[in-house]
This record gives sequence, structure tokens and C-alpha cells, in this order.
Amino acid sequence: MTSAPMTLPAALYRNDPDQWAKERNAIFARSWQLFGHESAVREPGQWRAETIAGYPLLVVRGQDGVLRGFHNVCRHRAGPLTDSEQGRCDGLLVCRYHGWAYTLDGRLRAARDFGPSTDFDPRDYGLIPVQTAHWRGLIFVAISPEVAPFVDWVAPLDRRLEGRDWGRLEVRLVRHHPMDCNWKTYVENYLEGYHVPSIHPSLDAEIDASRYSVTMDGLVAIHEAPLRQENPVYEGLWAWLWPNTGFNIYGLGLMMERMGPIGPGRTRLDYIYLMPEGVEVSPETLVLSDAVTSEDVEIVQAVQANLDAGVYDVGRLSLRHEGAVAAFQGFVRQALEG
Repeated sequence: MTSAPMTLPAALYRNDPDQWAKERNAIFARSWQLFGHESAVREPGQWRAETIAGYPLLVVRGQDGVLRGFHNVCRHRAGPLTDSEQGRCDGLLVCRYHGWAYTLDGRLRAARDFGPSTDFDPRDYGLIPVQTAHWRGLIFVAISPEVAPFVDWVAPLDRRLEGRDWGRLEVRLVRHHPMDCNWKTYVENYLEGYHVPSIHPSLDAEIDASRYSVTMDGLVAIHEAPLRQENPVYEGLWAWLWPNTGFNIYGLGLMMERMGPIGPGRTRLDYIYLMPEGVEVSPETLVLSDAVTSEDVEIVQAVQANLDAGVYDVGRLSLRHEGAVAAFQGFVRQALEG
């Protein structure tokens, strides 16, 4: 008989700025992060900006049609290059602070009225790049140049989706759900269906939670559950990609979920609903999504309060239901140990 795994210690989940700094560097800078959908940057000059785990980032479509990613930080005195979530420029990204201008491939074109200097070479002060990948219409970014190719990370899910292409889908709705909890607390909740009968009555009515399964394959978790009803909201298929991206698949589209830390004790769920042209997100989908999200937020915040209370240290994980949680905690431990 195999022993039930021990959980990570509660101290790793508490509001600790030092721990947060370690995780930003060891996990979020060294992983592929969901950035958005390519429909926002189809044309040359279109850009989109996001802040992911405290890193201000942008992607822009170049005049050559290539999609590139950069830190949204001017090399002069760290001013921002953009003033909104998305937009379009005429061939240059211009810092809002002092007006330094960059070409869409990141080169410094002009340091406005900088004056003469014997040791300032603009070629040394281009924007700091990040890796970009586009897959089935979705854009992912990786801050570290050492992160393995995205196709390797997502290969298990790619095989499962059997040629499904989301490139023609459009962003129909975006919702944000802030939570007072550590990001890991929420991810672990996402990675098991053990809690569904206790916490989610509406979801439990739609799926057979007694046959809910989560299978790990590399850095991907595949969730499956038989459906109880005809014309269900969900397809009974969900997926997760290390460390914090969820794929919630519907009949006509999907909802992408970024489980984004916004500090050591705060997390924001970013829901991006993608649908075919002319198709709205159904009221039934939103009602069920809102109910499940509300129930999840309530329970993870209660769990976080107990983790912070100093009573609980470590627990044990069910091999039947929480294998993906154990895998996730192993990934966290490995990343932090370097």
C-alpha cells in the first residue's frame, strides 16, 4: 500500500513578502504564462499590456507581422510605455514619462532631447524582451529565456484536443475575481474534484462527481467527469497547465482562467470567455460559472484564514482524489529548491 503524501507546510502559504519574491523569480519568471488571445493583436502596430505576478509586460505585432513580447518598462528611468490594456501605435512605442521611442522590434529609436554623451550608445538600451508563443489562438509569454519551448509544456493537452483550433474564436467577455488568499491555495482547489459534492451543488447536479478524475501528464492535469444532464453547460473536460492556467471547455467555446497572484496574500482570477463570431456567452454558462466561482472563493478564503491562524502545519493528501495536488506541490518544492 502506498503512503499518503504529506502536504507542503502552511508557512509557504502565508502573507510573507520574502516568500512571494522567491516565487516570482523561481516560478512565474520561469514558466509559461497565459497572456491573452491573438484577436487583440492581429494587425501591425496593435499591442496589449498585462501585469503578471508583478511583471509589467506587453506584446506587439510588428510591421513584419511578427508578434514580440517585452517588459513594459522604458530603459531610461523605468517609465511605462502604455496607458491602457490595449491599443495601436504607428510604428513606435513611446514612453509616457520622457518620450523615449522604441521600434516595434524593441530597438531604441530616439532618446528625446537627451543631449550629447561620450558613453551612451542607444543600441545598448533596447527594450528587454520576453519569450512569446501562440498556440490555438492563445498567446503565452515566458520571462526567462531558459524556459523550455511552449510546445513541450503543452504537448499532453495538444494530443488530447485532437486538432481543435481556437484561433477563430473571439474574446466575448472578461471578468476579474479578486480573492484574499495565496495563489497556491486556489490552484490546489482547482486541481481536485474531491470537494465538488460538498461545495458545488449546481456543478454536482451537472456532473457525476463520484467518477471525477484528474490525470497528470507532464505539466498538464486533465480533468474529466461524466455528465448527468442533456445539453450541459460544460463538456465534462477541464485542463490545467503549470503553474496557474486553467482551460474550461464549453460546447461552442471555452473560458481561459489565469490564477494570478497580485501579492503575497492576494490572488485575482482572470476569466477570458472565448466564443465564435456572433455567438454570445449563454446566460446558463454565466449563472453556473458565477455560482461555482462564488463557492470556490468563499471556501479558499476560509481555508486561507485557517492557514494563517497558525494552528495547522501539514496534512495528508488522498491518493484517490488529490494526486494532482501532490504533483503541484512537488513542482512548487522543486522550483523553490532550484
